[in-house]
Amino acid sequence: MDVRLIASDLDGTIIRADGSISARTIKAFGAARDAGIHIVFVTGRPVRWLEPVRRAFGHLGTVICSNGAVLYDLEAEKLLSAATIAPQSLLSARELILHAEPSATFAAETTLGLHLGQGFADDSAAQRLGEFQSLDLRSAQLATDGVVKFLAKSRTRGSDDFMAAMEPVLGRLVSVTHSAFDVALLEMAHVDVNKSVALGAYAAGLGISADHVAAFGDMPNDRQMLAWAGHGYAMASGHPAALAAAAYRAPGVEQDGVARILEDLLAGRTRQTR
Repeated sequence: MDVRLIASDLDGTIIRADGSISARTIKAFGAARDAGIHIVFVTGRPVRWLEPVRRAFGHLGTVICSNGAVLYDLEAEKLLSAATIAPQSLLSARELILHAEPSATFAAETTLGLHLGQGFADDSAAQRLGEFQSLDLRSAQLATDGVVKFLAKSRTRGSDDFMAAMEPVLGRLVSVTHSAFDVALLEMAHVDVNKSVALGAYAAGLGISADHVAAFGDMPNDRQMLAWAGHGYAMASGHPAALAAAAYRAPGVEQDGVARILEDLLAGRTRQTR
């Protein structure tokens, strides 16, 4: 297996339920980088939530954040690019969601921080989210800062049902996905953005084709990336949509699945369970 680039999701893929990254995983990624393989993390997290990566790996290269909307240089701590949603698309998306789900609540991530709408998070949850501003989709500041991820929460539907209902309606305005088992939270980005688009552009910049990319993920927001990569691995602990999109399986996150695959790759073996 000739792999030149490893692309990995974070939560549920290498970050465990308790928020940790195992020593075995850290060692495996370090060994891959020492072997000359490019490493890129591809996550739904915003830039401000990359501290687990910094703690585990130091300032390791480039990170694709916000489901592909943001490219961030972790070594230089510098924003490289951001694809933002047009203000009118935000307003139209909110209107369509409220028509189908009148009790929906909203939030938005910009390149500079979080904007919370009324009712999106209770006081304790808001404190865990860190600093934020009140959401006003018509504000000049929001338009200037640029929204890279628009969020809608339902308290009456499951996450899969909410996405299935809204994706056909919103598909011409924004891209739609989700990445949580326990919260019905739609994650929307620029209509042309997903993890595979960003990863494909990043790999092309390195002169690497999909055939030479190993990608790891566990949720619906990983499905395009897993299907695109020549060696797409869904975590055994992952969502059915990720499992359906990937050609291969990795053991679950709690079993250090990514580390096991990387160890085999570096040892010249293949662990490709279909």
